[in-house]
Amino acid sequence: MFSKTLHISTSPHISKGIKTDMIMRHVVWTLVPVALFSVFSFGINALFVIITAIISSVFTEHLLCKLSKQESTVSDWSAVITGLLLGLTLPPVFPLWMTFLGGVLAISLGKFVFGGLGMNVFNPALVGRAFLQAAFPVAITTWHPAFLEGRFSSLSGSLLTFPFAKPVVDGISGATPLSAFKFDQVVTDSTELALGLVSGSIGETSGLLIALGGIYLVARKMMNWRIPVSILSTVFLFSGVLYLFDNQAYPSPVFMLLSGGLMLGAVFMATDMVGSPITPRGVVVYGVFIGLLVVTIRIWGGLPEGVMYAILLGNALSPHIDNMIKPRVYGTKNKKNERT
Repeated sequence: MFSKTLHISTSPHISKGIKTDMIMRHVVWTLVPVALFSVFSFGINALFVIITAIISSVFTEHLLCKLSKQESTVSDWSAVITGLLLGLTLPPVFPLWMTFLGGVLAISLGKFVFGGLGMNVFNPALVGRAFLQAAFPVAITTWHPAFLEGRFSSLSGSLLTFPFAKPVVDGISGATPLSAFKFDQVVTDSTELALGLVSGSIGETSGLLIALGGIYLVARKMMNWRIPVSILSTVFLFSGVLYLFDNQAYPSPVFMLLSGGLMLGAVFMATDMVGSPITPRGVVVYGVFIGLLVVTIRIWGGLPEGVMYAILLGNALSPHIDNMIKPRVYGTKNKKNERT
């Protein structure tokens, strides 16, 4: 008679039935065209980096689950996304042993130490990338041009560097559009940026494919559109004001939107459901904060790119934004109104 308990919860009481693994699979599907275009652009070097990052992330998550006597969570696809995103943020000739290490740290430090999926504070892929940026600054800033001849038939010498040995840098290298502008005042054509016909990290070169993937996820209601829109709008407006003030010293807002890792970060990393706020106004504040930091670091910072640091700082600020911006519960009054 008393074996059943009454479960009381807030609405909605009827869910749509979208599970975490389904969302993760859709994210992977939207990243597949980006990855394929990257392999087409940079060749088998990029393919090996992406595969290594995915294998490392999945292996680490499975191993840590077994060591902690938990059921393996690799079937939820979150580790695949972490590895895929990490691989897409790396140079196409990044040494494979460094790539593998980045995947290990992305899962262990960025996710597992916080309790696993749904409990991580920071985007795991960016945690791994941040470590690689600090530990191997030369290797992670060694770029190769896209569409080189022989990219499908030969591997770069740096790719197969023995662990802890100095990478062998090939004779051909190329600057990214951001570094070319920051250090040489060279502006890359916007069409080339949009189509991904430039040097850069593996998956950061095709803004058009990234945007199409984001639109698909928004249409399926698997992404909060306010986050990428607020980030990109802030970058466009802030850089646009600077460009109007001095178009010789500052790049155009279109260049700022399409160059570097902004599109990939705004669409697929800043929108991490765990690391971003949950309130409608909170996500806008979060996006504006990231956008302002991106422009500030790119223009006045020592590095040409600042998307990674901006998102990680946004992740750290996220819970505080939710605490400061709380929606009023229906039927109650704001504290400000109660004082008056």
